[in-house]
Amino acid sequence: MAGETYPSGAWRGFYSYGAADRHAMELDLLFAHGIVAGDGVDDVGSFLINGSYDQESGACRWTKTYIAAHDVRYHGGRSGNGIAGTWQLGGLQGTFRIWPAGKRDTAEASEELELIEPARR
Repeated sequence: MAGETYPSGAWRGFYSYGAADRHAMELDLLFAHGIVAGDGVDDVGSFLINGSYDQESGACRWTKTYIAAHDVRYHGGRSGNGIAGTWQLGGLQGTFRIWPAGKRDTAEASEELELIEPARR
């Protein structure tokens, strides 16, 4: 997938606080000209996505803003046929993995991720 643009449309995945703690996410994302934007829902609530990506390296960085609530920072890169990385909210942090809804998660089940340097905003 190196050098390929991420597909816009429905994505799904999870965020976690640890290996045995996965929380499902559903997202609708638009990838265009280095910008990623969209919305989604998870067990916390509805949210907006606003950030950037690098088409060549696959590095991504975005903010997940829960409606009328808090922001969570995400950064990651290509993993299998999707994106994996880490999230941070104040002193809390964990991992995430998302992939296009029409495909299955092809990344290894391991929560240990080899991350590349995230795209700069």
